[in-house]
Amino acid sequence: MLRLLAVMAMAIVFPLVAQAQAGKSMTDDQQNVLAVIEHMTNAIQKGDIEGVMATYEDTAVISFEPGIPVSGPAVLREMFQGMIAANPRFDFGGSEVIVAGDIAVHFMPWTMQGTAPDGSQIEQGGLSVAVLRKQTDGSWRMVIDNPHGQRLMQN
Repeated sequence: MLRLLAVMAMAIVFPLVAQAQAGKSMTDDQQNVLAVIEHMTNAIQKGDIEGVMATYEDTAVISFEPGIPVSGPAVLREMFQGMIAANPRFDFGGSEVIVAGDIAVHFMPWTMQGTAPDGSQIEQGGLSVAVLRKQTDGSWRMVIDNPHGQRLMQN
C-alpha cells in the first residue's frame, strides 16, 4: 500500500515539477549541473578518462550495472576505461535538474550504442539519476550516478 501511495505521489509531483521548470529558464546552478553531465558524456565519447574522472568526487558511487553500486577511484577508472573501449555514442531525451542548496539531482533518459570486444553491437538505455554536490570552489561534482534509474519501475 505504501509503495502504491509513493508511486501515485511521484506521478503527481514529478509532472508538476517538470511543468514548473518548463515555464522558467534554468538557474545558474542548474546550468552548471547540466554542464557537468554534458562534460562527462562528451569526455566518455572522446575517450578522455581524466575528463570523466574530474566530474566525480573521489568517494562517488556508480551503478554501472543495475542494482550493483561500485566505488573507489581505481574501480571507477577501470569501469570507465571499459566503457570507453566500446566506443559509445549517446542520445539523450532531455533532462531535469532540481537544486536544493549545495545538493542537486539530475534526471535524463538515454540510449547508447557501442561495440563489444567481440565486435557485436551493444544497445542499452535507461533513466540516468545523478546526485551532485557543490564544491567549496563553487563547481559541481557527481556523488551518486545511477544510469539505471528506471529499473524499479520495470518490476
